[in-house]
Amino acid sequence: MNDLIYNQTKIPKEQWRYGFRSSAATGCGWIATYNALRLMGYHAKPEGLICYFERQLPLIHGNAGTSFWGPIRYFEQQGFPVEATGKRGEYDELVHNSDACILFYHWRKGLRFGAHFVALQQTENGIVGYNTYRSSAGPDHYGESLERFLKKRKYFGTFLIGIRNK
Repeated sequence: MNDLIYNQTKIPKEQWRYGFRSSAATGCGWIATYNALRLMGYHAKPEGLICYFERQLPLIHGNAGTSFWGPIRYFEQQGFPVEATGKRGEYDELVHNSDACILFYHWRKGLRFGAHFVALQQTENGIVGYNTYRSSAGPDHYGESLERFLKKRKYFGTFLIGIRNK
């Protein structure tokens, strides 16, 4: 799919501002939502998603990113069946039973610490994520198990949202 966003750091700093910052810096929440919609065949305008998420508190109009429950509320309000869990043992089954998913996770590299949203989907070749890394240039292959992928990468504080088509 050509119109997915594979790497938010490639978005020009003045395009699709998110609060007072660039989407390249804090836009992973709306980008994961956009990518999940595209994976299910829906079109969404980045400007509309940004506006929706900037109105959500407590993250100061997008300046501190997107709340982990923001995408859940968005998809529920749009009439999509949504299931969410923070139990890693349930992740692989939820990915398999969903048309698209959004993963929220925390990462640590040395003294740096952060959080990130990623859209992902079960394919014939395993689980594929979109906008996973700063170096992503296309789809990222996670293998057959999201649980194993997260353990290997040492991501923590995870939360998975499964979305089914209307």
